[in-house]
Amino acid sequence: QVQLVESGGGLVQPGGSLRLSCAASGSIFSFSVMGWYRQAPGKQRELVARITSSGSTNYADSVKGRFTISRDNGENRMYLQMSSLKTEDTAVYYCNARAQLSEYWGQGTQVTVSS
Repeated sequence: QVQLVESGGGLVQPGGSLRLSCAASGSIFSFSVMGWYRQAPGKQRELVARITSSGSTNYADSVKGRFTISRDNGENRMYLQMSSLKTEDTAVYYCNARAQLSEYWGQGTQVTVSS
């Protein structure tokens, strides 16, 4: 059983930056896809970005050009660099990891973009 723990959330002003980190308790080498999702109050959870084991990435249209996802298999971590943050980016951000027969979620980290 792998545990995922997010960190790096917080309060930031519009236009600011944050870097989220997802630390896995075990090796992430076997995870074919890892991703960041977010859920704003009253809204469904949505995909923000994902990265495959080969390094291919996909982004939601709303974050393209502003967010960058990366993973470090050696450190068993995944990151989300967020720049030019907007108030609509406010949400709880969740780390997700998928292997062939399993899927794991973190507990989430709050990101609030407000002046």
